[in-house]
Amino acid sequence: MVLWDIFDALSPHARVATAVLPFVAAMVLRVLVGRTMVTRYAVSFTTLWFLINVLLAPYSTGMTEDLLTIRGYFR
Repeated sequence: MVLWDIFDALSPHARVATAVLPFVAAMVLRVLVGRTMVTRYAVSFTTLWFLINVLLAPYSTGMTEDLLTIRGYFR
């Protein structure tokens, strides 16, 4: 099983959680610890992770089917 297949098996709510929760955790860490090099890298990395999740979501199997269904309504 390829890693991407694991993400395809997740529900939409779980996908949002995997994209948002690391960023929220990094922001909470930043508030608790302050502006350190570790928190700066954590915020940068989790922002990149969120961006990758948002940009790649349309290419998952379930989302592709949903987009094709929506596209069919406008023909």
